[in-house]
Amino acid sequence: MSIDHGWWQQARPVVSPNQDARPRDEVSLLVLHSISLPPGVFTGDAVEALFTNRLDPQAHAYFAAIHHLRVSAHLLIRRDGECVQFVPFSARAWHAGRSCWRDGQRWRRALNDFSVGIELEGDEVTPYTAAQYRCLVSATRALLAGYPQLTPARITGHAHVAPLRKSDPGPAFDWAYFRQSLAKPLSGE
Repeated sequence: MSIDHGWWQQARPVVSPNQDARPRDEVSLLVLHSISLPPGVFTGDAVEALFTNRLDPQAHAYFAAIHHLRVSAHLLIRRDGECVQFVPFSARAWHAGRSCWRDGQRWRRALNDFSVGIELEGDEVTPYTAAQYRCLVSATRALLAGYPQLTPARITGHAHVAPLRKSDPGPAFDWAYFRQSLAKPLSGE
């Protein structure tokens, strides 16, 4: 499926206010994340609530400490493979935080300026589902087709761009399987 005006047609749109304009018209990095709210819980609408500033601090003790955060991602891929899009790819989502990326011979900061953030519903130790990998491959292919500066070599994990403070998507994410799946055609294509 294609991207239309920054929106992936396969995703369910839920607009997050936690976005702004990119300073340049550049999409050249894909950062993969994991998220579960509360930690280790893979059901419910807490992630959507967090990304839309509606997280109830009374609903769980963990939420009281994070409900004030203003964060988002472009996509969330649920355990069943459903994809939710919060921010158009043409806009800057607030996902990478303090981070840096080695881009050739130079180090770049402010990664949100030029990256797409994809959250996988999960944690760093529970294996991700086949449905999530299928959806991730499909979304990544759409991004690669729509943004020529983005290449398979420019796909990384949050842990790689913020190694002292983040460890997602973690050892449960099978990078080899993802890259092999990305390299071969999906069934039905």
